[in-house]
Amino acid sequence: MPLRLIFMGTPEFAVPTLLELVAHGHEIAAVYTRAAKPAGRGMKLQMSPVEQEARRLGIAVATPATLKTQDALEEFRARQADAAVVVAYGMILPQAVLDAPACLAIAALAGCRADQPRHHGR
Repeated sequence: MPLRLIFMGTPEFAVPTLLELVAHGHEIAAVYTRAAKPAGRGMKLQMSPVEQEARRLGIAVATPATLKTQDALEEFRARQADAAVVVAYGMILPQAVLDAPACLAIAALAGCRADQPRHHGR
């Protein structure tokens, strides 16, 4: 059963998950990612890999500076998603966002090895 999802991610690491969700027929209501940053010699604004892929797929992109404001929270809720999938987003999510739809977080922690799983959370 396809779900209506919000995808939250920023680096290249997150792109395959976004692509898999789309390939499995889930509706991506929006992609949340970090805002473009100056990069390279010319310090031109460079979109995150997730934003580049979302735009290529025609998915709405949001790049809020924070998710702690009432406006940001209302916009997030207005997307009426069944769940949010978070993969290396790069911002701490406030409790109100975590409580809005079901939230699945996938994190890659520097220094962790696959043969040494660690549980971080409740």
